[in-house]
Amino acid sequence: MKSVMVQGTTSDAGKSTLVAALARLLKRRGVKVAPFKPQNMALNSAVTANGGEIGRAQALQAMACGLEPHTDMNPVLLKPSSDTGAQVIIHGRAIGTMQALDYHSYKATAKQAVLDAFARLQRQYDCVLVEGAGSPAEINLRDNDIANMGFAEAVDCPVILIADIDRGGVFAHLVGTLELLAPSERARVAGFVINRFRGDLALLQSGLDWLEARTGLPVLGVLPYLHDLHLDAEDAIATGQRTGDTCLTVVVPVLPRISNHTDVDPLRLHPQVDLQFVAASDPLPPCDLVILPGSKNVRGDLEHMLANGWQEKLNRHLRYGGKLLGICGGLQMLGKSVADPLAIEGTAGKTPGFGYCDFTTELHAEKTLKNVKGLLRLNDAEVPFAGYEIHCGVSRGPDLASAAFMIDAQGEQRGDGVLSGDGQILATYVHGLFDEAAALEQLLIWAGSEPQALAAFDLAEHREAQLERLADTVQEHLDARWLDSLGAT
Repeated sequence: MKSVMVQGTTSDAGKSTLVAALARLLKRRGVKVAPFKPQNMALNSAVTANGGEIGRAQALQAMACGLEPHTDMNPVLLKPSSDTGAQVIIHGRAIGTMQALDYHSYKATAKQAVLDAFARLQRQYDCVLVEGAGSPAEINLRDNDIANMGFAEAVDCPVILIADIDRGGVFAHLVGTLELLAPSERARVAGFVINRFRGDLALLQSGLDWLEARTGLPVLGVLPYLHDLHLDAEDAIATGQRTGDTCLTVVVPVLPRISNHTDVDPLRLHPQVDLQFVAASDPLPPCDLVILPGSKNVRGDLEHMLANGWQEKLNRHLRYGGKLLGICGGLQMLGKSVADPLAIEGTAGKTPGFGYCDFTTELHAEKTLKNVKGLLRLNDAEVPFAGYEIHCGVSRGPDLASAAFMIDAQGEQRGDGVLSGDGQILATYVHGLFDEAAALEQLLIWAGSEPQALAAFDLAEHREAQLERLADTVQEHLDARWLDSLGAT
């Protein structure tokens, strides 16, 4: 098959992970394969090699294929800034913010961007693995659909349906989804995959037999629940406190419009770090480090934090010697004010910041999108870092001159970060700062870890190991003949 589309009966059914697994399996076989998601709604994004912005899951899938991420892999990205509006990104570039009804009308135009990007990928690769969005059975979204069956019909692409049995109701999800599809859409469904199964498969067999008899379609595989599988998330936040010995406790407030929280994945996965996500309305627990994350609506999230007492919570944390790190939107919150005169992220206006740093921020229409690398100077050490920037804000003020802790690839001091004079507050526009092993180590030492007690952790190695484990599992449990058909000519 030159292409196949993975659609889910629900959000978070396992579409992204199945596409990543299939991508790695095809790469092992020497097939030139690429991922594709026509339309994505996510607040975790990545900067591509060609200087655009796509969903984080597609960047991970590109890695599974052995490719650099490209905007053609996710031509339409929606980043919600409110319950009814989202920034619309086409071919990696923001074209503006639209309300839901306005975007529904715009989808006919967005469809051409989707079809153009898909055609380019099909010309370059033996197989394109397509990921749907949400469910294809959303009746209210069927008109001008470009995310699921509307796309599959337009390009004549076969579809497999994946459902999460761990949620319960898997047979109702699969049969109900089929029943709500048009006859031509049902005809292109090639089979089912059941995801996250726990227990004895023999107990499920009667249900599988019924499903195949009821629908006339094969169950292509039943994938087991993979405990401790950690891959970059599109949006979902992994919660839960670490048990056992830790050398550092880190707290991240969950903001209403939190974005790129994958920044803290290396901390969540580090064996000696207890990373805790807390609701803004909850008390701030004792910790060594507080991280203010990125946000798609900085003023709205800042006002939410101020209304929930975070000025005093942070004051108390700093008085007791704790460290504070702001990343992107978190950096902007640490300054004197955040202004949005053009209503880029919501209503126009200005909001006072926490005031720990002497700079102000104003949101501009032009978004900064770039991959960056250089040297991190902390703890009398100098180590390489690599990351990316995605922000509309421009920050100016005397404290930004204290960013000597970050040197860019040309050896110049970066002017868009802060290290306070007492060393307690650090802020940067760079996402992914913890991804490099050496930079992670120095940041943990800055936050309070004892160097001699710190274990090494490499996120790139971890991702590779997780992709290999995922691919091995899918290869073992998915129909071998169907797998052999992928990428075959």
